Amino acid sequence: MTETSASPRDTGGREALRTRVAALLERSRARSTALTEALDEPELVAQHSPLMSPLVWDLAHIGSQEELWLVRNVGGREPLRPEIDGLYDAFQHSRASRVELPLLTPPEARAYVTEVREKALDALDHSPLSGRRLVDNGFAFALVVQHEQQHDETMLATHQLRAGAPVLHAEAPPVAAADRGMRGPRDVLVPAGRFVQGTSTEPWALDNERPAHPVNLPAFVIDAYPVTNGEYVAFVEAGGYDDPRWWSAAGWRHRTEAGLVAPQFWRRDASGVWWRRRFGVVEPVPAADPVLHVCFHEAAAYASWAGKRLPTEPEWEKVARHDPVTDRSRRYPWGDEDPTPEHANLGQRHLQPAPVGAYPRGASAYGVHQLIGDVWEWCDSGWHPYPGFEMFPYPEYSQVFFGGDYKVLRGGSFGTDPSAVRTTFRNWDHPIRRQIFAGFRCARDATPRDIVGGER
Repeated sequence: MTETSASPRDTGGREALRTRVAALLERSRARSTALTEALDEPELVAQHSPLMSPLVWDLAHIGSQEELWLVRNVGGREPLRPEIDGLYDAFQHSRASRVELPLLTPPEARAYVTEVREKALDALDHSPLSGRRLVDNGFAFALVVQHEQQHDETMLATHQLRAGAPVLHAEAPPVAAADRGMRGPRDVLVPAGRFVQGTSTEPWALDNERPAHPVNLPAFVIDAYPVTNGEYVAFVEAGGYDDPRWWSAAGWRHRTEAGLVAPQFWRRDASGVWWRRRFGVVEPVPAADPVLHVCFHEAAAYASWAGKRLPTEPEWEKVARHDPVTDRSRRYPWGDEDPTPEHANLGQRHLQPAPVGAYPRGASAYGVHQLIGDVWEWCDSGWHPYPGFEMFPYPEYSQVFFGGDYKVLRGGSFGTDPSAVRTTFRNWDHPIRRQIFAGFRCARDATPRDIVGGER
């Protein structure tokens, strides 16, 4: 069992690495700019949901973290605005309270992040990109890129929560391979055996992805593609939200207290047609798209109703990474090359999931589709460190969140940038969260009949 080494070490030298990092920084900033310049100042400073920060806070926070890690730490420069450090410390102020803080105005925030970026690029030009762990292979710069892209996805979720006319636009996703008769089986057997979970070789992997370690799993069956809107409608219309048999005790309690009746942003008209609101556009729910904006409890209830369960995190990673022919763990389901638009729905290109079967080139070695992009996928695993975990470079990224009621999400969504997702990347959130771009696929334990049939 082996895992694939990562591409940043194979970029052809330090100058090529600098060029790559600079391009990723530019791409991240272009996305942050597009998300904030789409709105006028009152909407940037407003709080569109108590679950989210004002967009202007996110923008300045991006700059604050970049200044901390690249300007001060890597570059060794004096602080630019030390008096605002506390305002943009995510652990000092809850999201709901940030609207009351004396935040930088939108023009001030834009000027601040611009000045920070100039100094960060100077630090990139002068950094040896080696010599200490923080800068080796450009890690600090990759950390900042991933941080900005993660906040860009958070800001995209804020756009979905805001009321008002559409301000974001994108082309439609590709025609589904399912429409061309290429969908294939609904589920696949994954034989019993060991694989390497996590990574010790990916230079830009975060601490919670490390270290690589063997995991032995019994045989299981997993959906070949995420649960679709059409499949989920069947659960809703069969009374799934009204029957506690399908829900855990915690799930039923939340479903009752929150008054859940369907995925967030769904409504049914008098004729029985389901509609959804997507970034200000109201449209019929597309039956072939992966279901979106469901919490962990809803996902688990559907799986129970369907006679299945949610996959565990190791099961998800095995089917996404492991190549049973070579016994290697890949960087992506399709192999080691970086994602392209033919592999996955990433980077906010379409502002919605693509129909299932739309990316046949992105299938894993087991023939499982759309594991990367489209929707984050809930796993029935808590948020815990891997054996041998070492905190780096600060405890507030992962360590302080271990334990609690968090559930793991894997795979990224249509709003996730390719630089911020890979088959080892781990996300987590409370099981009641629905504003995130989350869906799911189902799994179940393999039966003797499955195993005999799979060996034919």
